[in-house]
Amino acid sequence: MASVTSLTASVHQRLATALSAALPETGSADPLLRRSDRADFQANGILALAKKAKANPRDLATQVVERITTGELIKDIEVSGPGFLNITVTDRAITENLAARHADAERLGVPFAEHPATTVIDYAQPNVAKEMHVGHLRSAVIGDAVVQILEFTGESVVRRHHIGDWGTQFGMLIQYLLEHPHELDHKTSDDLQASGEEAMSNLNRLYKAARVLFDSDEEFKTRARRRVVDLQAGDPETLAMWQKFVDESKIYFYSVFDKLDMEIRDPDVVGESGYNDMLDETCRLLEESGVAVRSEGALCVFFDDIKGPDGNPVPLIVRKSDGGYGYAATDLSAVRDRVHNLKASTLLYVVDARQSLHFRMVFETARKAGWLNDDVKAIQLAFGTVLGKDGKPFKTREGETVRLVDLLDEAIDRATTVVREKAEKVGLTEQEIEENGRYVGIGAVKYADLSTSAVRDYKFDLDQMVSLNGDTSVYLQYAYARIQSILRKAGEARPVAHPELELVAAERELGLHLDRFAETIAEAAEEYAPHKLAAYLYQLASLLTSFYDKCQVLSDDNPTELVENRLLLVDLTARTLHRGMALLGIRTPERL
Repeated sequence: MASVTSLTASVHQRLATALSAALPETGSADPLLRRSDRADFQANGILALAKKAKANPRDLATQVVERITTGELIKDIEVSGPGFLNITVTDRAITENLAARHADAERLGVPFAEHPATTVIDYAQPNVAKEMHVGHLRSAVIGDAVVQILEFTGESVVRRHHIGDWGTQFGMLIQYLLEHPHELDHKTSDDLQASGEEAMSNLNRLYKAARVLFDSDEEFKTRARRRVVDLQAGDPETLAMWQKFVDESKIYFYSVFDKLDMEIRDPDVVGESGYNDMLDETCRLLEESGVAVRSEGALCVFFDDIKGPDGNPVPLIVRKSDGGYGYAATDLSAVRDRVHNLKASTLLYVVDARQSLHFRMVFETARKAGWLNDDVKAIQLAFGTVLGKDGKPFKTREGETVRLVDLLDEAIDRATTVVREKAEKVGLTEQEIEENGRYVGIGAVKYADLSTSAVRDYKFDLDQMVSLNGDTSVYLQYAYARIQSILRKAGEARPVAHPELELVAAERELGLHLDRFAETIAEAAEEYAPHKLAAYLYQLASLLTSFYDKCQVLSDDNPTELVENRLLLVDLTARTLHRGMALLGIRTPERL
């Protein structure tokens, strides 16, 4: 189905045409239209245009008003203040707009982007043989939401999970596994969560045992260091053991992402090791082009504007003096692969803000080398830290990093308690209580993250997250479930538009906000800002609550036409909540 022209776009076009007619010498003119609490819309662009044309702004505004025909779209337009325009649209226009969006069941009238391209998103990057902790949460949740939003607009998205699967620690682990070959054996289990927990338990036990031996046995330490050389040289037996660690870790990773209700596809997991064959060439290209130079035996890139506290330049070390490659070589090789092989026009890195300097240097190096240019850009979507209630980085009582699985399990337990308290009233089965507990708990964690601007730190407070009041996912999920309850009780009545009906203020407010869904999606995609979609959905649920307070949907006193029109309004609200929450990676249970 064709996309629906928003009321904002329609009014904007009328005003722009009238402005161009009043000031033909300006060509196309932007009326700077926005929503207003004084009318449906306010146009502020006349002040700047009048100043440029050396005209009186109120006189110019009056000329524009004279050129606007009121009727099916615009009900009223008036000059306000020094030259603002206050515009009210007709009830008919609102209802017809809602009907068109309702008829488009799949996209709700949201258009595809005009110029879709290819974006590679690097997010959700855990480390092999290590447990995922609270610090891994934000990259996964923010990255997944941005993927969903961009794909919905028609962008071609390539997902990349740059897992940490290479390094000197593998010498110790592989050597230990060769000497204790049954440490990673599994009991038979088809359950992903059970397999994941067992995999992590095996890896943890092996890592601790290997570390103890490495620190206490000099002969083992020597053998482990030799094993690093074998790994980097591509020794088949060593690589086979290394692959065991990667496979075992993936079982664990996938169990955690499954709990997070996120899809991670194996072909999208391309770790540090995936670029090993490119490292030497990357260094050669940088050195031959003069971008990188040798300094004290290392291959480095220097920058005029990046200096240390002592005033000396801080280099990006691409290859160390001992011949080993640093993270920079891997990241620059990944840039080359994503630009030349994946044909990306945008590289988006969802990475902790504390790595901003590293990525600034990597991107600048790639630009100097010609791998990034006006046609291909790289952006770090930097995110802040997860804090505890005390405002300090989130830790356990013992001061240790919080395991991500423990955090998610606690969220699900808390949410299940909340769901169970209301279960009898709704008539939920035990299976529905447990399922909804998962949806509410995981939704609460995701929404708390996504409702905050990515770059800001946020406090992890489960009591607030699972609250039925305030800006929480539970509030939005209950809003959706409440509408589903109304639709079930409606019996034979169906959502049908009746443009001939007058709308009360609460209906108008809800209808005008629904009209902004497409505009919000476009803005969230353009700015990689899921928090803007979260804010839109919270306001939508709040307007729905105000609507319920003032308007009865199902009432024997309401004429059939009014019932049908209000059913259309709440049904479209439910669909918008459902679609918007899905783009944030959050489920909306039918009964709650």
